[in-house]
Amino acid sequence: MSSNLSPSSGSAPSSGLRVGIAGYGLAGRFFHAPLLKGCGYEIASILTTNEIRRSHALEDFPDTTVVETIQELVQQPLDLIVVASANLVHAEQAISALKAGIPVVVDKPMGLNLDETQKIIELSQSLGVPVTTFFNRRWDSDALTIKQVIASGILGDIHRMDSRFERFRPDVNSDSWRENMSAKDGGGQLLDLQPHLISTAIDWFGNAELVTASVRSIRGAADDDSVLVLRHTNGVMSYLSASAVVGAPGPRIRILGSKGALVINDLDPQEALLRAGKYPAGGAWSEPTTSAAYIHRGTEVEEIQGVAGNYALFYTAVASAIKNGTAWPVSNDDALLVASLIDQARTVGTHV
Repeated sequence: MSSNLSPSSGSAPSSGLRVGIAGYGLAGRFFHAPLLKGCGYEIASILTTNEIRRSHALEDFPDTTVVETIQELVQQPLDLIVVASANLVHAEQAISALKAGIPVVVDKPMGLNLDETQKIIELSQSLGVPVTTFFNRRWDSDALTIKQVIASGILGDIHRMDSRFERFRPDVNSDSWRENMSAKDGGGQLLDLQPHLISTAIDWFGNAELVTASVRSIRGAADDDSVLVLRHTNGVMSYLSASAVVGAPGPRIRILGSKGALVINDLDPQEALLRAGKYPAGGAWSEPTTSAAYIHRGTEVEEIQGVAGNYALFYTAVASAIKNGTAWPVSNDDALLVASLIDQARTVGTHV
């Protein structure tokens, strides 16, 4: 992974908003910081207690103020706080920011469970200070293409969707808290990748209930293999697979309808760009960010024009919400539903 941020398009106009980032690991440094910079936010302060990450923060943003506690962060003059720390402290840090009167973006999942998520949202509502969740995969190329395809009616009556984040990592990464921490401490695929799969499924097909789930630890650490089956109120069934132990990963997306199927094989390219140190200057990518998409009708296969992905649209919407009072990009009802379905899956899933 690269370090110094380099623009992929023109210079970013200033949003006039000062932001503090809590946590400067993978999420903070390689997702939130470059997107915020690209959308013209000033990265005014970064919270980290890790000396290596402190040096990274100052390397990337020499004028930023680095602090070591959430109490110090909320004392800074900020328009927004982004909680990009380990899942275990999401609720604590979000609540501290809300109590300080600062709007909050929380990286998924908002809380460890439904109870934590409810507490954050109820506090936000009682104080009148906004909070939202970073479900960035709703701005993947595949997600935006799917919404266009659904609206077109080209698939006819849709009855099933398969969505996957499948990888082959047979050995546990000893340096990854996501792979080693217990579920109660925020580790595992059910809190890492399933929120993306669930949040996009309900964005495309509406509210859903859990039909069944399998949640397992194959490698002996945190849960690393999970499948959830959802039934949406419109009758569509979603099959969601998040796994680190799939030697032959399936297509990223497959949607089945009465007139054909949509297949998208590959992951949106934005993550690779961000990890390489790129950012969407001016809120737009200059590199291609479109995933190849195909309509299958038996043996007939037709490639269709996909929609370019753009995570920056999330932070453009956040800036508008803060400055103009427009809607926040992710509803708290969706955050609550995702948390509820994850809790249910953990309860009914088979753990072996």
